[in-house]
Parts: sequence; C-alpha cells; structure tokens
Amino acid sequence: MPKVLIVEDDSSIRTILKINLIRNNFEVFEAKNGESAKKILEKNPDIAISILDIMLPGISGFELCEHIRKVMPNIGIIMLTARVQEKDKINGLDKGADDYMTKPFSPMELIARVKSLHRRVVASEKKLIEAIIKRGPFELNIEARICLKNGKEIELTRTEFMMLKLFFEENGATITRNDLLNKIWGENFYGDMKIVDVNIRRLRRKIEDNPSKPIYIETVWGTGYRLNPEFNK
Repeated sequence: MPKVLIVEDDSSIRTILKINLIRNNFEVFEAKNGESAKKILEKNPDIAISILDIMLPGISGFELCEHIRKVMPNIGIIMLTARVQEKDKINGLDKGADDYMTKPFSPMELIARVKSLHRRVVASEKKLIEAIIKRGPFELNIEARICLKNGKEIELTRTEFMMLKLFFEENGATITRNDLLNKIWGENFYGDMKIVDVNIRRLRRKIEDNPSKPIYIETVWGTGYRLNPEFNK
C-alpha cells in the first residue's frame, strides 16, 4: 500500500484528504507543521508522495519542499496553495515540487493527481536497468541513478535524472515541450506546461558551467530542447 504524507495545518482539509486517500488504498500520515513532517519522513523513508501546504506555521511549505527534495530526491511532491500569483506556483516548482493545486480544490481531482504522480514514481523505478550512458563529460549509471561530470557526482532529483537520461537517449534530436511533459510526467498529467521549463532551469543549474549560457542542454526556440549534438558521443 503506497504511503502518502499530508502536511497541512487546517485539520478539516487534512481530514477530507485522509478519508479520500484511504478510500483509494493509500496509507496516510499527517503533520500539522514542517518539523513534524521531517520527523515522520525520517521514520518512514518509503513514503512515496508528500502533499504540502505552502502556508505552514514555522517552516514554510517552500522551505519544507526544498528540504524534502534534498534528502528524498525520488519522492513525489504536490504543493497546495491559496495564492493565485504565477510567481508562487513557479517558486513551488522551482523548489522541487512535481505538481501544485490552488485552493479551493476538488478532493477527487487531487486524488487523481496523487495517483498519476505515484504511477510516474513507480514507473521511473521499474525503468532502471543496469547500464552506463556516456555523453561528453557526463556518465549516467542508470541502475544506481548516479550522474557524474568529469568524474564528480552531481546530485539530481528523480525528475532531473529522467530528463537528462531522455536527452542522452535522443542523441541530439529536439524534444518538444509536449513530448517532455508526456514522457517525464505522463500523458495524464494535469498540471501546467511551465513545469517543463522550470525543471530544465533546475537541471541546467546543476550540470552547466554557466547556467545563463548553457552549452549542454540547448533551447530550440518555439519548439523545445535538445542535447548539444557536439556532446552526442
């Protein structure tokens, strides 16, 4: 039974989510704040999905999201926000969230997104095979999910690793934003296309010598992205 952590200070929202998740065969953990959430995650490292409210007492949802992504790079994260500003949504994705929903929301839509995200998490695990992919200064160990650049390890999240692996496998061909969305987040993803660009930006910060002038992952204007053909060997 997949495990889900709800981090929400509003008890009524926690209860509604808990009831619906249990009905859909999820094991549920609850936390009212960031500190409690950290303790639960430490004791339950196999939690697959975390649902985080942005407006938490003490540690904000943004801070908690960033912390969770660092210590549990493969967990799925959905952020809940009462804020409608675009910058807040982008900030959540930039901190490592996989998806976000704006309050008020339909509990059943959230459950559908949890299921979709869980399928992606499980699928990414099943796709692991023993293989090494080398491109330019990079080496990807698919089974261990390790990325090396010039022999030095770079810590990537599950999503970032999958994106880089896809670029390497496409051998310099352009991948449209829509194809990236479908192949990484799944055809049933309910979120915003902007999640692609946000994760590309995060990936570039980690792998590029100068993220503002990327030489490995190139932008194909009006279309998508590609691995620089110069490094396709």
